[in-house]
Amino acid sequence: MKVALVQESPVVGDLQGNVDRLLAALGHAKQAGAQLAVCAELAISAYPPRDLLDQPHFVEKQLAALKRLAERTPLPALVGFIDHAYEAGIERLFNAAALLEDGVVRDVVHKTLLPTYDVFDERRYFSPATERRLIEFEGYKLGVSICEDIWNNSEHFGDEHGEPRRYVSDPIDELTALGADVLINLSASPFWADKRRVRQDMLQAQARRHNLPLLVVNQVGAHDDLIFDGGSMAIDAEGELRGSCKEFETDLLVVDLSEDHRHIKMADRRSHGFGEAGEIEACLDALVLGLRDYATKCGFSSVVLGLSGGIDSALTAAIAALALGPENVYGIALPSKYSSEHSLSDAKALADAMGIHYQVISIEGTVAALETSLAPSFEGTEEGVTEENLQARSRGVMLMALSNKFGHLLLNTGNKSEVAVGYCTLYGDMCGGLSVLSDVFKTDVYKLALAVNVRAGKAVIPESTIQKPPSAELRPGQLDQDSLPPYEILDPLLARFVEQQESAESLQRDFDPAVVEHVLGLVRRNEYKRYQLAPGLKVRSKSFGPGRRMPLACKHPKKFS
Repeated sequence: MKVALVQESPVVGDLQGNVDRLLAALGHAKQAGAQLAVCAELAISAYPPRDLLDQPHFVEKQLAALKRLAERTPLPALVGFIDHAYEAGIERLFNAAALLEDGVVRDVVHKTLLPTYDVFDERRYFSPATERRLIEFEGYKLGVSICEDIWNNSEHFGDEHGEPRRYVSDPIDELTALGADVLINLSASPFWADKRRVRQDMLQAQARRHNLPLLVVNQVGAHDDLIFDGGSMAIDAEGELRGSCKEFETDLLVVDLSEDHRHIKMADRRSHGFGEAGEIEACLDALVLGLRDYATKCGFSSVVLGLSGGIDSALTAAIAALALGPENVYGIALPSKYSSEHSLSDAKALADAMGIHYQVISIEGTVAALETSLAPSFEGTEEGVTEENLQARSRGVMLMALSNKFGHLLLNTGNKSEVAVGYCTLYGDMCGGLSVLSDVFKTDVYKLALAVNVRAGKAVIPESTIQKPPSAELRPGQLDQDSLPPYEILDPLLARFVEQQESAESLQRDFDPAVVEHVLGLVRRNEYKRYQLAPGLKVRSKSFGPGRRMPLACKHPKKFS
């Protein structure tokens, strides 16, 4: 039986648009000789719909869209959608998969395991499946599961395996016990660094464990902070990867299930070499996709950002040029009296190498006017951080004005290291509609910059920008390391505290205890800034945003354990 893996990029809430995209892809699947198509989780509404599910009639409209798709699909298809049922007059929603055949919804199964951790919040909206059963199709018994249902086998998850086991039941065990011939998983599994390999290893282990072929279709595209990398795959009963869709792109792959229900042939004789890109290259692809989809799905065609001559703004500009085209990127240099000549020359060299728009707007007059206005109130006080922040806030005013006037999306250029410790100014360099690098540590910013230059085949990010010591240039001779530990120390410490949630006592075994206390104190004290940060693109396992909800007004243990 030939099966098409349909990897599409839907838009959240665009019910008719998503149906039209699916119909086009299903038409291609039919032309390729497929007898069955498999689409992603919640393919009609896109994942995650979040509180759209609370809006009146949204689910009804989504069910009507599913009906239209069923009536027009050129071949049988498994499609993710939102199902509902009434119990004692109360509506219950289900994350579901439907088999569309002969113009109708012929069969439906529901998702069992509802993730409610990190960025996931499915128990807020959905009820779990109340039964487990197979779908029969063309002589095959299909064991259909949905995303998280496959992430809980006891041999791969648990303390001894390094990954948590979050649920008691294992839906895949139960589907296999019912006599499934093939396992099929409809997924919307977001990207973050290192997850691609974990996901593939887990899926291959599932196929080997149950001695069954496994087909997985993953959503592709970005929605707000979440980036979906696709990489849909076909794995045979021995756990061998037989074919995969492209990563970070829409794609269609047709595979041929053998009659013995164990082997998979590549019906179109191609494989995309899943996972060939290294993690830094994949992170770059993810950021480009995340920025492109956020901008276009929010109605923006161009972006503006401040070009300081530093590495963060250079990388953000490069990602924007790759995402939207250099002609749609506006880089603005905003020098103050403390800006070095090399900062301006580096910013100009970057803009010229990339072919983006470039303009210089001095903030000296703006800062001087603010200082004059505030002089009576500040009389008798010493200059310090407040005066430095006037520069950052002046830049924010200029950039926001350009954004408002010309309809550009303003990009925030701050990295995760700065955001973590509050090395950023509210209503200044924190201005922006999207924080492109807010989940990228400073040490990885340099790696990504080098990857940009390798991909371009030339130094579009100037070597002098990569080599210079990091500085905010808010006072003479200022360097980041005047206030912070070296990034080679800071970033691993932050990763273990924020992402792995290690205690202070654990960290102090590997880092200077005074540094640990200082850094953790900065992280705690600057939570309020992160609450006001523009949405960021998630590329690591634990990000600042919806997946990390720390209280502001609270008392932390003295040792930050």
